[in-house]
Order: sequence, then structure tokens, then C-alpha cells
Amino acid sequence: MSLLPLDRLAALVPDGALLALPPDNSLTPSEFARALVRAGKKNLRLLGVPVSGYATDLLIGAGAVVSVQSSGVSLGEAGFAPRFTAALKAGAITMTDATCPAIHTMLQAAEKGVPFIPLRGVLGSDILVHRPDWRVIDNPFAASGDPIVLLPALSPDIAAFHALEADQDGNVYVGRRHELATMAHAARRSLVTVERIVPGNLLEDERRAAGTISATYIEAVAIAERGAWPAALLDEYSADAAHYAEYARLAKTEDGFRAYLDRYVLAAPARAAE
Repeated sequence: MSLLPLDRLAALVPDGALLALPPDNSLTPSEFARALVRAGKKNLRLLGVPVSGYATDLLIGAGAVVSVQSSGVSLGEAGFAPRFTAALKAGAITMTDATCPAIHTMLQAAEKGVPFIPLRGVLGSDILVHRPDWRVIDNPFAASGDPIVLLPALSPDIAAFHALEADQDGNVYVGRRHELATMAHAARRSLVTVERIVPGNLLEDERRAAGTISATYIEAVAIAERGAWPAALLDEYSADAAHYAEYARLAKTEDGFRAYLDRYVLAAPARAAE
């Protein structure tokens, strides 16, 4: 594991990468997304695990995204994701619909090192019409008449998330957010921002080991204080509802979004209110 400045962490993401991001309620890497905008990244293919929010909308508005695969993109209580909606209507990005269980299941297949994995819950759904890569077969262990859906393994180029802390060995504490461990296991590389570096080894702490991702799966870490803002981070800080509302209001128009970028992203790293 390497401990890097935030801008160097962002530089590790190549243009065109399949980038997996968690939602706003699960350790989303907001400051990392702003760093990607400042770095001028292009043609990113975003995977919402399993839904997408502020970071995805910000990257789309900045022109960094060509496609999104997710089971939804929104700002939660602040409403629709305005730049996502505008880009989709304009044909500037493509959207691949999924479901929350399907995304988790495809990542689990990659985590387990198998080429596909079965899932039953999407049978009867119209989503199968739009996912030719999902195959319906007869259950080979049933006598007959038992269809099952096969989903291909999904291995992102990069998994990115923000965590409370990492230790000096590169182990990262995510608490009960075990879906982040699945992301890290499934991805080819994992880049993580944290609030702080702590002494000792988190995997040797019985109280924290179960909520810790091993450094084996982490390529690099950067310190980004309040790096999930405006989203919440565990019990460290709450979501900034006022900022979400401001973003939603400004991002409704291209000019408003550009004003947001100038104020909160491009001039300097965003500073959250304490």
C-alpha cells in the first residue's frame, strides 16, 4: 500500500476506466470525485454499487463520464440527480439498468473467481429485455420447468471509496459496510481516501478486525479530511442537507453547475462546514 497525496491518487485512474463507486449512504468518496474533476479525467464508465448519487452526478456534469451502470441515480431527499438527467436526455451518456441484488451478485462472482453466478429475483421483470448479457436457462439440477438467470462476473478496473481510517500497514476500516469489501475483492485495483491514519494494526484489534479490509486489496490511500462530505460518514459526521439542496438547485442548469464547480471544486478542495 502507498500513502499518496490526493491529487496523485486521482492520477492513478486512467481515462476510460470502469470505476465502482458506493452510494451516498455507504462511504462515498466525494472529495476523490472532486479530485478526478480537477484532474480532467475523461470517458469514465461508472458502476454504482448498487445506486449512485452526488459523486456520479458531479462527474457526469464535469464531462468525465460516458456510461453509467446502476440501479438508480439520485440525490435522495434533495431530489433527482440533475446533471445525470440532463446528460441522459441529451444522449451524452449511456445508461445500463440493473438491480441492487444483481450488481452485488455480479461483484460476488468476480470476488469468488467464477465467470457467472445465478440469481432468481429478476425473473418476470422487464429488465431482462434490456440486459442481453443476462442469460435465462433451465436449472440443471431440477427435473424441468425451473428457470434461473445467470449473471456474468463484474470486475471493475478500480473500486474507490472513503473510509474512516487506515492503519500504517494499509488496512482500511469500513465498519459494517461489508459491500465495500466485496467491491475491493472484485476490483482489479482499490483506491481509498480516509479521514486519518492510525497506529497499530487494525486486523489485530478484535473489535475492529471484522470491519477492516486487508491491505492485500488496497493499492493506495490518501488522507482527505471530511472526504465523504456532503454525505455522512458513519458516526463521524452527518450529511450536509443544506449543501445537497444547494447543489441540486445550482446543478439544474449548465451555468449553475459551472458556478458550483468554480466555487467548490476547481478553485480549491471543497471545505465543509464544521
